[in-house]
Amino acid sequence: MTTATVPGVTTRDPDGDNGWPRLVESVRASGQYETWTKAEQVTRTVLAALGAHVIGDERVDLARALPEEAARLIAAQVPATHRLTAARFVDEVASRTPGATSATARWDVSSVLSVLPSLIGDDLVTRILAQLPPGYALLFGRADLSPAA
Repeated sequence: MTTATVPGVTTRDPDGDNGWPRLVESVRASGQYETWTKAEQVTRTVLAALGAHVIGDERVDLARALPEEAARLIAAQVPATHRLTAARFVDEVASRTPGATSATARWDVSSVLSVLPSLIGDDLVTRILAQLPPGYALLFGRADLSPAA
């Protein structure tokens, strides 16, 4: 369970962490996955990929706001040395998922990232999006209002 301590930042409850099943169930519902196992696999893959691309204070705050299992996935990643466009990020997730195509990976990424705002808060999502290249907002379920390049 998480408790809010500062507006926009949440921390895990030190008495226990049952947020992982809720997170996976949210992803299962969002992505309409038939099994909890598939939703968990998708959640792990997408969060691990995201963990490599969120850096600095946002990475720390993201890990702090997520359930313990999800935080470990974020923290275990070595920060990427180059930023991926949203399309390349989706392709990276596809490469980590057996049998995935760009279309199925885009579905998986959106199914996971679109549930994060309700867990981590809109302020942190905005900060994360500010450090990522244009195009990620749509993956988080937000309108992408950045000018086209």
